[in-house]
Amino acid sequence: MEKIRYERPLIFKMNTGLMNKFGTKTENEPVTHIESVPVKGLLKEFGSPLFVISEKQIRRNIQNATRIFKTRYPKVQFAWSYKTNYMNAVCQVFHQEGSWAEVVSGFEYDKALGNVGSGNKIIFNGPDKTDEQLIKAAQNGSLIHIDHYDELYSLIRLSEEHKLKPRVAIRVNMDTGIYPKWDRFGFNFENGQAWNAITRIINSENLEFVGLHCHIGTFMLSPNAYAIAARNLCELAWTAKERFGKMVQYIDLGGGFPSTNTLKGAYLPGTDTVPSIDQFADVITDVILGYGFKQEELPLLILETGRALIDDAGYLLGTVLATKRLSDGRRATIMDFGLNSLFTSLWYDHKISPAQKLGDQMEEMVMFGPLCMNIDVVRESITMPMLQKGDQVVVHKVGAYNMTQWMQFITLRPNIVMIDNENNTHIIRKAETLKYIEMQEEVPTHLKRSTE
Repeated sequence: MEKIRYERPLIFKMNTGLMNKFGTKTENEPVTHIESVPVKGLLKEFGSPLFVISEKQIRRNIQNATRIFKTRYPKVQFAWSYKTNYMNAVCQVFHQEGSWAEVVSGFEYDKALGNVGSGNKIIFNGPDKTDEQLIKAAQNGSLIHIDHYDELYSLIRLSEEHKLKPRVAIRVNMDTGIYPKWDRFGFNFENGQAWNAITRIINSENLEFVGLHCHIGTFMLSPNAYAIAARNLCELAWTAKERFGKMVQYIDLGGGFPSTNTLKGAYLPGTDTVPSIDQFADVITDVILGYGFKQEELPLLILETGRALIDDAGYLLGTVLATKRLSDGRRATIMDFGLNSLFTSLWYDHKISPAQKLGDQMEEMVMFGPLCMNIDVVRESITMPMLQKGDQVVVHKVGAYNMTQWMQFITLRPNIVMIDNENNTHIIRKAETLKYIEMQEEVPTHLKRSTE
């Protein structure tokens, strides 16, 4: 007869602190399926931990965002942000839905070129572009967004040396009322840097000035900041038209739209506080349409939205390794995934659900990862059923940044699976092996282990 697990009862002093009229949120409703595919089956077939991506949800998200903007503005183009999630299968879903590629490194550029197949549908952002990468982008007809004067001077020189005519825009930073300001990247609007850069480009014989770009921040909760950004870019576009007779082809407002994840320290969940894409679309399109451009002069509106389109399409499935009591009596649950896989747990309180029906007894607990580091905390505090060794959980909204910022540290990175529109499963990135990790290593002859 199997013994019933026993835990010594503890008595806690109640320190209620400030009352929360919304009560204490608990996560006790089990999530047993993802897009009709059993969680237990996924873990059994592909191992634990496991990332799962829903193709169906990605398509819902991009189709919805496209509809929202195109019903408000006649010329809209989305460009998928590769740094958010550059799994080729993910990128291909966005490209099939009509998105261009937005990249910030030579590595991402080459990845996008393989996925898109045409350089004229790639936007090359970022402060680190080598001469070789700039030449390649120019030869492929890609849109090059200039980040600083050194890059501008390099492009002028390279275009003369190689008889090129790069299509370029400048990145503009500005004060939109969000602090700290993102003024590390691009040319400043308020002090005249942006206009000075535009003047130099237009006066150059070998550069084709085609657009204006900004990216004002990340996880932006203020639609009005985008209204300010759109107005400033329109002002630059209008001035270029009046002084040089040069009308820009597009205005790129970058990314930054938030997902409905809950930021650490937030009083309410993200589902209650995050503005909808409709709200961002309203303020952005109202500004551009109302600025005074003729119908035929309206610039193409480019959006580089990342996390808002992918976060809720990603899940992380995992298994409880152990439970214990900390020295202060708190319950601790140790999972087989940690900060190395779930990097965004540093700034989100991810929703975590049990993958099976558990008992009704609930308790506040700390959820740790498996790493031998004290900072490996998945959730500092979460109220859940009494998880035991072998129980499994589902972490929600992990599609953005975790599969690009994850680390091979202490443990190997797991499989990534995509569930397609027909609920079939496909491995889109294989779990790492020791052989794969050691492929790039070289041991000097005098340090090699003797086989004698």
